[in-house]
Amino acid sequence: MTHSATDWVAALSPWPADGFGIERMRALLTELGDPQLRYEAVHVVGTNGKSTTTRMTEELLAAAGLRVGAYLSPHVRGWSDRIRVGGTEADFDAAVARVRPHAGDATQFEVVTAAALLVFAEAEVEVAVVEAGLGGRHDATNVLRTRVVVLTNVALDHMDVLGDTREAIAAEKLAVVQPGCTVVLGDPEWEKLAYANGAREVVVAGSSNLALAAVAAESFLGAEVDPHGAQDVSLPGRLERRSEEPLEIWDGAHNLAGIGYLLPRLPSREYVLVCSILADKRPELMLEALSVLGPTLIATQSSNARALPAGDLAARAEPYFQHVEPIPDPFEARRRALELAGPHGAVAVTGSLYLLTELNGHGTDP
Repeated sequence: MTHSATDWVAALSPWPADGFGIERMRALLTELGDPQLRYEAVHVVGTNGKSTTTRMTEELLAAAGLRVGAYLSPHVRGWSDRIRVGGTEADFDAAVARVRPHAGDATQFEVVTAAALLVFAEAEVEVAVVEAGLGGRHDATNVLRTRVVVLTNVALDHMDVLGDTREAIAAEKLAVVQPGCTVVLGDPEWEKLAYANGAREVVVAGSSNLALAAVAAESFLGAEVDPHGAQDVSLPGRLERRSEEPLEIWDGAHNLAGIGYLLPRLPSREYVLVCSILADKRPELMLEALSVLGPTLIATQSSNARALPAGDLAARAEPYFQHVEPIPDPFEARRRALELAGPHGAVAVTGSLYLLTELNGHGTDP
């Protein structure tokens, strides 16, 4: 099959022209025969850690003998990262091609989500572990037969859409709770809100992705699981070691909370940083936090329309770093960082999953 279906979905608008909502998504799924009603789901919402928690939950449910579908976003290596069935990536082109004739004015994320939900139905999965895109209430994934909701954490992100307080953002995310669901929390702060939204049971698992995944799997199965079955799950672009000499680590931390997670987990070295940051992610605070890693930053930019131009990012970085260079091309920026670090130095590439996707040689959705 040609890659025309992938090219088509890559060219779709990621943002709805007439505002967020799930009406378009429901209409599209009706056209497709409502595939999302043919299996139950674990719905993973939160600010950070969703993809890792989704993959770990997938592994634990599969280890219990279930046929599992998993849906993740965004991708890092390629679009096929996003849709998994039975432990392997689905045929992304074929999946999207099935949805294309019915797509109408659906957004990019709606099309890909519909493709995943259709693939899961046709593969006769017993459970789908589905990562939400943005928020929850108006997200295209809020159409599932949900048995378990996981809220990984809540931080200030996408405030223009979700609200400007953690409480408002949590309310948007936990709006996906359906009556009778079990809700698994990383933070006990949201227990009352989960019950108010109709949860039958709320379990506070703790903040680690593995703990969240283990409790989610146990809540779905009604039986204990061995969390060791998922402890070796690793995702591209999450504390990913690309080389040891020089040490090069890629991490898609794309907001202040993500940086806070990253910093204590990096090996203790002085790093040359390569960064692209989206304009709406409070870049000054991210840059200030990253400055503890080393005095040198190469400012670059992904092709995402919201990415700060390299020169703008460099100007914002100047107060926090001794040496800053703007290099718009990500490949050149990485090459320069490796040159500055030398063969025994350390490079950290971070600030945006979109940057990592481009460095992997794939186009990405805006």
